[in-house]
Amino acid sequence: VRELLTGHQPHAEHVVATVMERAALAPMPQQLGHRTAIDRHFGQASLADILRSMAEEPASPWALAPRAHLASNSPLMMAVGLALVRRSRGLALADTLRLERSVMQHAWAPGMRGEPCEAREGIRALNIDKDHAPRWQPADVAAVHADAVEAFFADVWAPAAHPLAALR
Repeated sequence: VRELLTGHQPHAEHVVATVMERAALAPMPQQLGHRTAIDRHFGQASLADILRSMAEEPASPWALAPRAHLASNSPLMMAVGLALVRRSRGLALADTLRLERSVMQHAWAPGMRGEPCEAREGIRALNIDKDHAPRWQPADVAAVHADAVEAFFADVWAPAAHPLAALR
């Protein structure tokens, strides 16, 4: 790691090669053993289908923690996150970062296109009021409409004015 931080890195390919050399030394990720279940559940067509798939395996030791975690999240932002991951496939890193930055602009600026500010509501529930009872809008995955998700992907800036326009 020190070599990557302080050593000469002539180009990105050198960094990737160095990381790949050391990857074999790293322990196997704990979730790798659950790859089949992860692919089966998260490969579903929609967020509702993912949650339904996970609920159909109530005894699955792997699915218990993710199911509990997902149940506490904003249905709208889970749908936006899933759309972001899926739209990012095949994009260059710079394009992915620009897309994510635009989505986050919508997430933190309520009312830009009529979307609620789920990020602020989560902070309110966990850190300010500490009631751990966020009032998500909508409260249920079934009530999330495609147009609400799509609003998070609306252009915020002209391409040349994007804060990350210089990324290549």
